[in-house]
Amino acid sequence: MPIPSRDELTALAHDALGRLGVTAPSGDHSQSSPVNGEVLSSLPYADAASVDDVVQRSQDAFRQWRKVPAPARGALVKRWAELLAEHKEDLATLVSLEVGKITSEARGEIQEMIDICDFAVGLSRQLYGRTMPSERPGHRLMETWHPLGVVGVISAFNFPAAVWSWNTAVALVCGDPVVWKPSELTPLTSLACAATLQQALEEQGAPADVSQVLIGGADVGEALVDHPGVALLSATGSTRMGRAVGPRVAGRFGRTLLELGGNNAAVVTGSADLDLTMRGIVFSAAGTAGQRCTTMRRVIAHRSVVDELSDRLAGAYERLPIGDPMADGTLVGPLIRRAAYDGMQGAIARATEEGGKVVTGGGRVLEDEAPDAFYVQPAIVRIETQSPVVAQETFAPLLYLLPYDDFEEAVALNNAVPHGLSSSVFTSDQAEAELFLSDEGSDCGIVNVNIGTSGAEIGGAFGGEKETGGGRESGSDAWRAYMRRATNTVNFSGELPLAQGVDFTV
Repeated sequence: MPIPSRDELTALAHDALGRLGVTAPSGDHSQSSPVNGEVLSSLPYADAASVDDVVQRSQDAFRQWRKVPAPARGALVKRWAELLAEHKEDLATLVSLEVGKITSEARGEIQEMIDICDFAVGLSRQLYGRTMPSERPGHRLMETWHPLGVVGVISAFNFPAAVWSWNTAVALVCGDPVVWKPSELTPLTSLACAATLQQALEEQGAPADVSQVLIGGADVGEALVDHPGVALLSATGSTRMGRAVGPRVAGRFGRTLLELGGNNAAVVTGSADLDLTMRGIVFSAAGTAGQRCTTMRRVIAHRSVVDELSDRLAGAYERLPIGDPMADGTLVGPLIRRAAYDGMQGAIARATEEGGKVVTGGGRVLEDEAPDAFYVQPAIVRIETQSPVVAQETFAPLLYLLPYDDFEEAVALNNAVPHGLSSSVFTSDQAEAELFLSDEGSDCGIVNVNIGTSGAEIGGAFGGEKETGGGRESGSDAWRAYMRRATNTVNFSGELPLAQGVDFTV
């Protein structure tokens, strides 16, 4: 199947946007599609000076939105989910065009948006506070939760729709407006997603400025980070970005929710089902061309199975169909751009210098058909020790395979990297599984048994520890990040006893 031409991709984008009712404005900032490396769109950018006006309008909307009952806010999100379902195919097409995801993964991303909306609708009737026993007679002690304020969202290219929706659906039912600064690499997806929410806001009679999007460069993101009117700044990206964002928001006493990198591992024990293990590894390591924060980057395999696993993985990798992400049967699409390819090649070179051996893959393919795009063969490097390059995150389909001798060693290797996002153990031994899940086991925010490191469901809180940033998005009680808590004491006794038995009688 040939790589689509610029005209073909532009037509797909135009048709999808048209069905969504979006007319993308024309401007000077061009963006290429990773599918063929050619220009897909040229849009105008917002500038840093416009951020103040956008945040002010968002604050004005907040004063209205916070007074709307939470179940009514949930009704808006329910309608948004219906619109996302209606336009699922067109939104998925835009994700494929701008990110290079294969069709099933692009559809899966839009399904995540629908799923988080379903979760948020239920949440709109469950923003629970606690009532605690008071030590004073005739008193009630309780906590209440209130809308926080403007939420700024800075998202990355690899999940251009889902991550924004994780924040936005929950923020909306919590009573917060959202200002979104998406990746410069995915402007069309961003405009299309924002349009579906704007339609829901209009239909429900909600303030339009509850949702705003800023298409712009790094200066716009920096202005959003520094703006005192942004109560919570949710940022997804590299650890380097998080190190810059965190102190700046803290300096103005704002809140942050940081979702940063991951160097995720699977421990494969001697008792593992290797058929199941291989399927779990291949998807987690090669899916999305290795460009997920939860991508599996290390396999720590027991010495009794590491050779067989290496052979089986190599065979599977060599069968992976690579090419046009929208073509039937493709499983691996392109890298986002040259920098990702160069990073992968540099990491492979370093790994070989540090004692590693390439088992399979790593080369560029389809260069003649798409000279400006970067398709690569997912790579496996066998290495005996967790050398410095193995401990670093390379955002590409590069998997390191390491042996271990005892389970404690494997857990230590899993934990001996700066990031702490996702982890897995493949085992048939319940004791090993439980140990991996325990406080002596994996130090990651996501810890799985007999499943890969990628593909989290929205019902659980998503995020990680250490250099992954410590933030939590999506399910469970992640909603608390978007609200402020008040502790309330109500005295209905007619007397005024003081806590701790203090006597202060005038």
